[in-house]
Amino acid sequence: MKSAVLGRSRDTKDMTKGNPVSLILAFALPVFLSQVFQQLYNTADSLIVGNFLGTSALAAVSSSGTLIFLFIGFFTGLTMGAGVVIGRYFGAGETDNVSRAIHANLVVGLVSGLFLTVAGVIFTPTLLRWMNTDEAYMDEAVEYFRWYFSGAVAMVMYNTFKATMNALGDSKRPLYYLIFSSLLNIALDLLFIGAFGWGVWSAAVATVISQLASCVLCLVRMMSPSYTYRVSVKKLRFDRLMLREIIRLGVPSGVQNSVIALANVVVQSQINTFGEFATAGFGTHAKIEGFAFLPITSFNMALTTYVSQNLGAGLYERAKKGARFGILAAMISAELIGIGHYLLADRLVALFDQTPEVIAYGTTQAHTVTLFYCLLAFSHAVAAVCRGAGKAVVPMAVMLCVWCVIRVIYIIIVMKFVNEIRYIYWAYPITWCISSVIYLLYYLFSDWVHGFEQDHTRKMRKRHTA
Repeated sequence: MKSAVLGRSRDTKDMTKGNPVSLILAFALPVFLSQVFQQLYNTADSLIVGNFLGTSALAAVSSSGTLIFLFIGFFTGLTMGAGVVIGRYFGAGETDNVSRAIHANLVVGLVSGLFLTVAGVIFTPTLLRWMNTDEAYMDEAVEYFRWYFSGAVAMVMYNTFKATMNALGDSKRPLYYLIFSSLLNIALDLLFIGAFGWGVWSAAVATVISQLASCVLCLVRMMSPSYTYRVSVKKLRFDRLMLREIIRLGVPSGVQNSVIALANVVVQSQINTFGEFATAGFGTHAKIEGFAFLPITSFNMALTTYVSQNLGAGLYERAKKGARFGILAAMISAELIGIGHYLLADRLVALFDQTPEVIAYGTTQAHTVTLFYCLLAFSHAVAAVCRGAGKAVVPMAVMLCVWCVIRVIYIIIVMKFVNEIRYIYWAYPITWCISSVIYLLYYLFSDWVHGFEQDHTRKMRKRHTA
């Protein structure tokens, strides 16, 4: 049942009206800028640690970056599902359901964050050993990741708030809050490590404090009386129907993130066997590569919000038009960054660590994968369209089969017969190519635009037969 539509405030943006290209660009640009500062979060620790504390400390920070994404990726996926639910009801003008979905999402985020905090702190040593982390920097790695996970609830809640605001078409305020917290993180890193001379653990503490600051800023804004869909503590409850819908769309996205991370954990564990320099080079490349993900992530968020709002309003051709532009824009921008990374690889790695061996490993990986970033962007962009259309199971299945199973099988076989690190690097472009072919076929020949109607029909049939 539709409720009366509230007047749109500056907090929200209706993406069902206006030029699709300008709407997607206007949404994606603030997200892009916020991702730049988010990447500064991820890069500042490694950059400052590598320059002030040396290669061993850098290896400790780099040894298990995939470990963080393995844990946090699943819960971030849940917020993606909630964003689709919120965007769908927002586009349809069902304001009561928008409010219910927002509060249910916050409950999911809070419970997930608390669970992740406890699990991360307890199991960090076990997971680091499972990933073949070198004993030379094991103690530093355990310290770093335990402190990092101690603030996991703030990280999950910030992503929850950001997903909610993005689903309502507001991509600017998360940017402002992230700019502040990113600059705070850099300042604290320099203070703790550069001025006080504290160990690698203090870089994690700086990140936790900064994430908490951005989380508090989001919460204050969303509880403000002037916010269109004001958050109220009294409305926080386990809304069974909304939770079921959020979980139905969010779990596949969470599983998708986790299986990608799980495959990368296998890759990281193989990289770690090549020694400290290889680990530092791989981790450094990952930090630099994060910037290639910026346009991908930006257009992904814009696409998911745009598609969910327009399909929720029944505007099928409009959804297709925006999807085509978003996919193409993501591919072009990612490839341009990839070319720049390829040409400047050695100098970029040297910013983190000037050890020749580290530079060599990082440069070799860049020269192997960077020219294939257009395929990476295509796969992620079509996955974003699928999520926005309520087809979250599709990208989960593709990523599970290709980016996890095929990638792991390839690495196991290659390492058994040819134990050379450059063949591990090739696992990425090979699997990006395979997934892109599958996504292209699905995008062209499936009826993805009617995902919400198909879901509604299934629900009605269940009710009728019950």
